[in-house]
Amino acid sequence: MTFFTTSVDLLGTLVIAIGAGLAIWGVINLLEGYGNDNPGAKSQGIKQLMAGGGIALIGTTLIPLLSSLF
Repeated sequence: MTFFTTSVDLLGTLVIAIGAGLAIWGVINLLEGYGNDNPGAKSQGIKQLMAGGGIALIGTTLIPLLSSLF
């Protein structure tokens, strides 16, 4: 059972890291879009920022619930 809870903790950390990376990438695209006055890059940046935030939110709320599943 210890292996399962450790695996769930690791999975949660990985999902949060992926979400944070995507959010940071979105911020970079957003700033690049503002710097070059490019509406396409601004749109892509805000979408990536929101998607990364959503993934990180899943990692903090739903993944820990897996440990209480079994």
